Amino acid sequence: MAENRSSVDVEPLHGDRVENETDLIQTYLAPLAQPMPGAFGLRDDAALIANEPGSDLVVSTDPIIAGVHFLPTDAPADVAWKALAVNVSDVVAKGADPIAYLLTLALPDAPERAWMGDFAKGLRAAQDAFGCGLIGGDTDRTPGPLSIAVTIFGHVPSGRFVRRQGAQAGDHVFISGTIGDSALGLLLHRDPALFATVLTDEGRSELVIRYLQPRPRVELAETVRTHARAALDISDGLMKDLSRLTGDLGLTLKFGDIPLSPPLRAALEADERVRDAVLGGGDDYELLIAVPPDDVAGFRDGAAQAGVGIMDVGVLEKSGGLRVVDADGSPITPRRFGYDHFNV
Repeated sequence: MAENRSSVDVEPLHGDRVENETDLIQTYLAPLAQPMPGAFGLRDDAALIANEPGSDLVVSTDPIIAGVHFLPTDAPADVAWKALAVNVSDVVAKGADPIAYLLTLALPDAPERAWMGDFAKGLRAAQDAFGCGLIGGDTDRTPGPLSIAVTIFGHVPSGRFVRRQGAQAGDHVFISGTIGDSALGLLLHRDPALFATVLTDEGRSELVIRYLQPRPRVELAETVRTHARAALDISDGLMKDLSRLTGDLGLTLKFGDIPLSPPLRAALEADERVRDAVLGGGDDYELLIAVPPDDVAGFRDGAAQAGVGIMDVGVLEKSGGLRVVDADGSPITPRRFGYDHFNV
């Protein structure tokens, strides 16, 4: 993460703002790299990852942008947490354990020291929770909104990488955690008066936190690589990501089988439109996992030992497509199938 001398220099801003790129990196980001020997204190132009014998390196990247993936007014610690969490979730869905990450931070101006300090604290909390460390990246100035790109590295035993495609007829489809909380949490974050007479303060806070600080299922990685035939995380919406898992196979999803949190159920009872947040809202970062029949018991045991709630939502069929039905079997047509950056 050595400073890029070919980039446009940020003019020194005194007072409460970071003075220059070196100040930003060495004061706020280099401490995050201290546990990582291959980071070289963020003073080199590249980093080194010593891969473990018998393991494969898994790499993924997923940027977040102000006004698209988070609100410009969100707390910097929450923004930092989310930037890392959404990437960790991708490698965990492959059955990999996160080990390190690169950070590219594009700022519209030299940040205030208080903002940068809180951002670094959020990153510290996230990397400690997920078991990885910063090894490099870049900092830039942009004429656009704040943009944060993380490239995450994980390792998985050789040959145990779990693809999102490859599920077969007869496989059981599992969902971890609960669905729809983040989408509803975003609505509550934008409008605190929403469901004011329906939700308790505790329930409201639970939903908003699911939006601000998603929790990738790191503890489930080993169980996924041991028992799953296919898996991915739910980022673009349950129906859209479920269609990616099922492909040409068939699955009838009963809405009543979708795992929901108590506060979301309360909101759903008050307004059935909350169903749209469940089916197409996205940003849950829970896992969708296809498990062969002979592995179902082992998968359940592994999830229980990891302390992660899972729900079996159906068995894949050879054909028939993906459909969702209500309690009496009537088809439900989602108003929104999922999120698409170019079709919003």
